[in-house]
Amino acid sequence: MRRNESLIVVIRWAINKNLRQNMKSTTRIQLSVMMFLEFFIWGAWYTTVGVYMTKHDMANLTHWPFTVNPIAAIIAPFFVGLIADRYFATEKVLGVLHLLGAVFMFLTPSATGNPLLFILLLLAYNICYMPTISLANTVCFHIMTNQEREFPIIRVFGTIGWIVAGLLISFALGNFVASGVKPEETAMPLYLTAGASLVLGLYSFTLPHTPPPAKGKKVSARSIIGIDAFKQLGSRSFYIFLLSSFLICIPLAAYYNFTQIFLESAKFENIAATQTIGQASETIFMILMPLFFVRLGIKWMLAGGMLAWAIRYALFALGAPDLVTWMIITGIALHGVCYDFFFVAGQIYVDKKATPQIRAQSQGLIIFVTYGVGLLVGAQIAGAVYNSFLQGGTSLTLQQWQSFWWIPAVFALVVLVIFMIFFRDTEKNVPAREEPVVMV
Repeated sequence: MRRNESLIVVIRWAINKNLRQNMKSTTRIQLSVMMFLEFFIWGAWYTTVGVYMTKHDMANLTHWPFTVNPIAAIIAPFFVGLIADRYFATEKVLGVLHLLGAVFMFLTPSATGNPLLFILLLLAYNICYMPTISLANTVCFHIMTNQEREFPIIRVFGTIGWIVAGLLISFALGNFVASGVKPEETAMPLYLTAGASLVLGLYSFTLPHTPPPAKGKKVSARSIIGIDAFKQLGSRSFYIFLLSSFLICIPLAAYYNFTQIFLESAKFENIAATQTIGQASETIFMILMPLFFVRLGIKWMLAGGMLAWAIRYALFALGAPDLVTWMIITGIALHGVCYDFFFVAGQIYVDKKATPQIRAQSQGLIIFVTYGVGLLVGAQIAGAVYNSFLQGGTSLTLQQWQSFWWIPAVFALVVLVIFMIFFRDTEKNVPAREEPVVMV
């Protein structure tokens, strides 16, 4: 009898263990699909909207989508921290925002003849979308028991989603447009974004229940934007790092905004697909980062990232007049070094400096300074420079593109020099550690 009881206990334990493993596997698939769609949506419109606007008599306004995006990034922490984190289940807020975003993006192409309305609709869309990045992460972190080990496996599907969006636009949507017309020139990527937003909005309601993480807790605006973290982390090296992060976002805005238009002028056939080379590079260098940390240390990692920005724009400038394809492709492929070595390494640097009490605030501060204020200022400056070359035309000549790209190249080099002279952090190495970061 006792043997039978013991056998039953063992069988029940085995069944429960198998059920837990199956549930964990199912949840992992759910979260992976969520991340895939989350960044598929962003990649579908972000790398094509400049080309679309250029073809619809808005060539001098192409910097505005890349202005409203950081405005939304500035608003997003307040929305998440003051509303979503305190009152509503995360998966429901995620779903509602994506459904609203789908409506705004679906309406956007109909406003092509009214540039102001077109830009306002993109602003409304971005205000809906940008908070969802943090919300998607929150759903993941609520389920995971080991974030450092589990999150990167889920998050990499976001980068895959961005890549698939570019490939789908260039190679699949091309079958539905007239001969000689690039799909990036049409409204199809915007409608694809709206459709994917609708799908993710509905799908979000099937995600694991995630109660508001800060329910009942006092949350202040100063903690959301990281003022407390700024005070506690204050040192000359940290201020130089923060200043460099802000400044390097000015040429970063030029890359996000005008690479797609540059590729159009350079007669590249598959613009969206070509830009995915940068995301593929990013994935590779993310895997190699622990090795570089051990060899180089934090200062040289950050410096290497800034140097890569200068080299990238120099390659664009040198390759522009004669359309030297390998130079242009190499410049795009450097995105892995540009982004991972500076932005990801910077997030790890800040995390190492921060105490557990201000860790979240510290990361929020970096996002606020870079993706918020930095890209906002950068988009306006890059747009003003571009329009000074454009002078009422519809596109730049290849010679003008050469002059245009030298400006961010020199700017990034100056930021690098400032950083190398004044950044004197005493820690030479940062332990290799995988961090949950936003890869774009």
